[in-house]
Amino acid sequence: MDPIASYLIVSLPQSADSRGWLEQSLNGGKSPIIPFKLDEFQIGTLDSLVQESEELSKLDQQLGSSVSKIVDILSSVTETSPTRSVLGKPVLNYIESFSWNTSKYRLDKPIKQLISVIANEAITLDNDVRASYQGYQTAKSNYVAADRKKNGDLSIKSLHDIVKPEQFVLDSDHLTTVLIAVPKNLISDFQHSYETLTDFVIPRSATVVATDSEYTLYTVALFKKYQQEFITGAREHKWHPRTDFVYSEEVLNNLRKEFDLTRANESKTKNDLLRLAKTAYSDILAAWFHIKAIRIYVESILRYGLPPKFDCSLVKFDKTNKNLAKSKKELIEKFGYLGGEAFDKNNANLHEYASLVDTDYEPFVLYEVDIV
Repeated sequence: MDPIASYLIVSLPQSADSRGWLEQSLNGGKSPIIPFKLDEFQIGTLDSLVQESEELSKLDQQLGSSVSKIVDILSSVTETSPTRSVLGKPVLNYIESFSWNTSKYRLDKPIKQLISVIANEAITLDNDVRASYQGYQTAKSNYVAADRKKNGDLSIKSLHDIVKPEQFVLDSDHLTTVLIAVPKNLISDFQHSYETLTDFVIPRSATVVATDSEYTLYTVALFKKYQQEFITGAREHKWHPRTDFVYSEEVLNNLRKEFDLTRANESKTKNDLLRLAKTAYSDILAAWFHIKAIRIYVESILRYGLPPKFDCSLVKFDKTNKNLAKSKKELIEKFGYLGGEAFDKNNANLHEYASLVDTDYEPFVLYEVDIV
């Protein structure tokens, strides 16, 4: 699915020059530069940060995939593209004005605990959406099957609104009635052949019951002993015996109820899914960006050292991603030196962590994020 907007998220050591360069020189000054506020977290030890870096990388990808999956679900269920909102704001407004939800995620808690709380909530909600979607798919399949019985052609549809008791031989020890849906182009073959298809077919018993654009439905009377032989011969002629149909008032009433029940259940599960998916999109995307905020903070410390002195910005691109690759290249050309010098300059003790820092990143902290 095409993104509605894309961002580069870049964290750099604090410098007036870097901020000015982003605003004036990156992509010729054409890309909006939006501050991305980072709070201070309880970081613990550097060893714990390295462990959390790996966990955050996986969780970031997982929640991003969850958001995309929910958008796919919403698009498949609704005919129009649903409005994307997060906690009451248009999604891009939420991202560009992001601030940490301190009332929900207290900043005096260790990073590991924050990650656990955010992840558990988001993953539980993602599982709920997947289960709800599976329930809807089942309900939809049941409704489609019931609808085919009600509104399909005469070779497959339910015949409870078509046939009448007087069209059948009922309560006979020897005779029975067979229903045959005959394609329009084979009617002549049927009329000339059905009486000789097997022994003891009642002559001239073929009676038209109904017709549609593709088939004509006939009843044929014959002796029960030869019913299966007649059905086999009919199939060889490419007619369609309706062996699924047995005239019974109880069965007919159940078929009527089946259609109504499956239609009501499909509608209910669809509405339940839409409500849950819209809520999940909001909550999981919010959780995703809280995880991103922690991840940026952790990676920035691992790259630039302590105390934490770095600025984070969003570089915004439209949905065509135009100039994103060019801008990424410009950033690496300008700040690539940080990959070789940041560890020495900020904190010699970080040397041992250099090879463990998230390999998805460039020589400095850089994300590419598509919002769908």
